Amino acid sequence: MTVRRTPDPVTPMWRGVTAFRFLTWAFACGTVIVQSGEYRREWLAWTIVGVMAVWSAVSGFLYLRERTRPPALVVFDLVLTTGLLLTSPWVLSDTQFAQNVPLITTVWAAVPPVAAGARFGAVGGVLAGLVVGVATALAREKFDIDVARDGVLLAAAGLLVGMASTMARRSAARLEQALRKEAATAERERLARSIHDSVLQVLARVRKRGNEVGGEAAELARLAGEQEIALRSLVTTEPVKPNESGRTSLRAALQLLATSSVQVSAPADDVELPAHVTGELVAVTREALSNVEKHAGPDAHAWVLLEDLGDEVVVSIRDDGPGIPDGVLEQAAADGHLGVVESIRGRVRDLGGSATLDTGPGRGTEWEVRVPSTRGAR
Repeated sequence: MTVRRTPDPVTPMWRGVTAFRFLTWAFACGTVIVQSGEYRREWLAWTIVGVMAVWSAVSGFLYLRERTRPPALVVFDLVLTTGLLLTSPWVLSDTQFAQNVPLITTVWAAVPPVAAGARFGAVGGVLAGLVVGVATALAREKFDIDVARDGVLLAAAGLLVGMASTMARRSAARLEQALRKEAATAERERLARSIHDSVLQVLARVRKRGNEVGGEAAELARLAGEQEIALRSLVTTEPVKPNESGRTSLRAALQLLATSSVQVSAPADDVELPAHVTGELVAVTREALSNVEKHAGPDAHAWVLLEDLGDEVVVSIRDDGPGIPDGVLEQAAADGHLGVVESIRGRVRDLGGSATLDTGPGRGTEWEVRVPSTRGAR
């Protein structure tokens, strides 16, 4: 099976880098023509211009192809450009240095910071600009306002291109994720329609007919009803997988817990939390529902409510069972049964939240679990 490779979203920027390189080479060539006869070693000046022309063509060809655009190529580009720039003391005469004539590479030396910004981001672009700036100061054997200005401009160019490339890659990643999500949603809707026309209708028929017949058929009807709800939740709920930031949908995870006796209510908008937080909250909910099944009787019903309050997430688990008599939990903890203490309160405490139990004889049991949404880490 062939895996389709996602194209680099910064490829158009590399075309700009290539065009910028040829434009600056033409400027450097024009400068050498204007200064012809003034150089200390004119043959060396034309040799360097020739090397710049060859490297402009080679690097342009390599930069335009994503497969031949490794990080080492950008580093080599920076090293080669810096080396050519440092030959200026052997090319320019003392008079040219005194007149502040441009170095032999002139503005052609500004290309590596731009390329580094496109490849490594803002930090790489700034560092490459500073390297070229320092090389300029070494070539001129002085550090004045002109050299400082050149260094700032080079670093700024690398910074801007780096920020633009990083933003382009992030936007492309988010778009790809949204397209995958849209495709998965469309596939789930297709499966839901297909299953609804076949399996779900059969289960609904079995449930209805079993309730009408009664007896052992009523038990089959109950099981068919549970499978109907579970299957319906499975085909209509998004997959519970971490996204690129390591967050999962708590809403999707809780909706998978719905059965004929458990009703789950959640906001229309997705509620994303770090994967480990989602896993712990689902475990807490399962434990509470398990207690309902064990102690509230086969006819008890439970309701799970998810609320997103912005800075915290609230999960409420309520049932219509007989409730817990006073002192039972304390006696269970004293006897060494730590299910409630460790499985529910201990998990929530480790998440930095709180778990409140409201129960009593004849009024059911309700857990209210509150945990920080940790949105500052998004």
